[in-house]
Amino acid sequence: MQSTLKKLLTIVMATSILALASQVSAAPAKKTYTEDEFIGSFSGKSKKVVVDKLGQPFKKELSVKPSGASTVLMRAGADEKKSKPVKVEMWYYRNIVKYDPKRTYKETEVTLVNDKVMNIAFFNNR
Repeated sequence: MQSTLKKLLTIVMATSILALASQVSAAPAKKTYTEDEFIGSFSGKSKKVVVDKLGQPFKKELSVKPSGASTVLMRAGADEKKSKPVKVEMWYYRNIVKYDPKRTYKETEVTLVNDKVMNIAFFNNR
């Protein structure tokens, strides 16, 4: 009886370990890029491409027009009525760009202007 119970427990444990191992291996590995790979892969690309390859960022910010900016623009000769609206977003990702074989930047900022990547910055001091 005890031998049968030990065999049953061994089989249950082995099955559990195999099931757990298959779940861990099925999870997608987080891809890291070199600086050049990242810039080449995302510079000028659409928001959809960024989301498809990197997923949603951990933080998003929208730019806000400073108070008094209209007055400054008018003095410079710009006509706001004739200009198109611009939507600027900053998306932040963590630990996805390597600056040497063992270390990654803490944050990568992707600036989107009208849903296209226009600027990319890498930070360690935030």
